[in-house]
Parts: sequence; structure tokens; C-alpha cells
Amino acid sequence: MKILITGITGRIGGNLAARLVEQGHRVRGLVWPKDPRIEKFKGIDLELIEGNLTEFEDVQKVVEGVDVIYHLGAAFQGGGPFTDNDYFEINLRGSFHMLKAATAQDSLKQFIFASTDALYAKYPPEGMDTPIREDAMRREPRGWYALSKSVGEEMCFGYWRTSDLPITILRFSMVVGAGEILDFPQFYLSKLKALPELNALWRGEERLLLLKDMKGRSYKKHIADVRDIVHGCICVLNQPEAAGHVIQLGGPRPFTWDEAIPYLSQRLDIPYQEAVLHGAPTHYEYDLTNARTLIGFAPQYDIIRMIEDAIAYRNGQTIDVLPTE
Repeated sequence: MKILITGITGRIGGNLAARLVEQGHRVRGLVWPKDPRIEKFKGIDLELIEGNLTEFEDVQKVVEGVDVIYHLGAAFQGGGPFTDNDYFEINLRGSFHMLKAATAQDSLKQFIFASTDALYAKYPPEGMDTPIREDAMRREPRGWYALSKSVGEEMCFGYWRTSDLPITILRFSMVVGAGEILDFPQFYLSKLKALPELNALWRGEERLLLLKDMKGRSYKKHIADVRDIVHGCICVLNQPEAAGHVIQLGGPRPFTWDEAIPYLSQRLDIPYQEAVLHGAPTHYEYDLTNARTLIGFAPQYDIIRMIEDAIAYRNGQTIDVLPTE
């Protein structure tokens, strides 16, 4: 099949492109003219077309003749800095252009829209005891990135209902690339020492933090290795029954600080200590039933494997992932 990926130079788009080419698909990517990250594709048989999501003529050109669209391109929180106007133009106008152009393609079999778990209010004062289901928890976006993705989802459903466009929305959890889990800020005292509860703990030497909330519960978080997200993107391909659905993607299970921090301490030879934080805790997980049943999603990279692969990556060993930048 001929597959278009917007955002192809990002961590997800690049790895997705490589996997699809390995499977024998013809892959086309929309590349921002000033994006220097195309070097990662050396040796990969891709068609790269320069253009902007904000220019409808560019979008029409890149969409022409494709069977499947992965619309991953967006201004996002980890990039930038982006202004409110950037989020509007790239994420809203850009998605509108993609949807409008897609409706004119008779060959189109699927339109896959990348959304985010930033739509959920997942940090309530008491934490979350019930796993989050994408079909049960309402969207409560805060900030322009989340708002733009929420509106993007509504546009997708509008085109699905009125134009019969075969759209599936994938909501990504926090995505971690090669080596990045070792730098996660909430693991390190040096990154959190400005907080009043932790300032007195700082003695000039690094410590890992086993964070707990006011109820004595270890912090809990549900993230995903980039390879599991790419796996989910591939799982949805050729799944017509997924049209009209929102599907949350995440790692095989959430992790808790009382699991990750002692293990990380041993592997990095950095001591750790427990600490209690006031305020809204990190304590949530996802119910991935929809992903598993609708598209056969089977993530593999739990926190222990992520740590081990990150250490291997830092030591120069090869793992099955393209560079994140």
C-alpha cells in the first residue's frame, strides 16, 4: 500500500516509516522545508516531499494517490517553543487541510489521527483508583496543545459522520524514546529540589526519589516506549472495524515508583530515599481493553525493559529504534 505519514521526522513517525518500509509498503512523508532531521532516513527507501500543513496546496499534493494516512504532524508540548497561534495554525488548520484533502481521495482506505492523553484530567487531588477508559472518561483539555488535539478529534468525527471518512483516533500516552527514561525528572532530587517539601533533603549529592502521596501510596504512571506506540500504529493498519473509534495506547502496564526507583538505583549506583509530596499526586493507569480487542495491540516494553534498553543505548549498544531527534 501507499502510505503517507505527516510528522515523519519525529520519534514516532520515523520509526513507523522504517517498520512500514520493512513490511513492503511504499511510504511518503511530508517534511517541513527547514527540518534537518531527514539524515536519519539514510538507506531507507522513502519518498519525502517538502511542504507545510498550513498550506492547503502542499497538503493536496502530498495526499494525492495514497491508500492510508497517518496524521502525526503537530506542534506539541515537547517541541517548540510554540505560540497559541502556532498551535492553531499547525494543529487545527493543518488537520482541517488534511481531512479536507483526504475526502477527495477515492483510493483512501484509512485516516489515522494521532491524539494525546493530555486530554484527560488525570491528576485529581486524590489520584485515580479506577483505570482510565477512553470511552468512559470525558475530555478536559488544559492548555493550547491539549485543546488543539481535542478540537482535532471533533473534526475527525465530523468528517467520519458527514463524509464517511474511515477515521481512527489513537491517543498516545507519554512516549519515551531511546535512553530517555534515565533522565525522567521526577526520578531525581536535583530536578525537584526547588519544591518546599524536598528542598531540605538536598545535600549537594544526587539522590533518586521514591515518591509517595499523602496517603502513603507510591506514585504510579502509565507511559509507553516509542516502539510500543509504533507497534500500535501498525496494529491499526487494515483494521476497518476500528473506524469511528478512539483507542488509547500505552505500555503493557503502569509502573510504580517503588518498583522503578530501587531497580534504577541498583543499575545506576545512585542511592535513593523516600519522599512525600503534597498536592495532586501522579497515580493513574489506562485500561487498554479497546486497543487489545479492536486492533490486537500487544505492548512489550515495561519499565524494567525500558531501563535496561536505555542503559544499553547509553553504552553504545544497538537497539531496534531510530534516533529520537
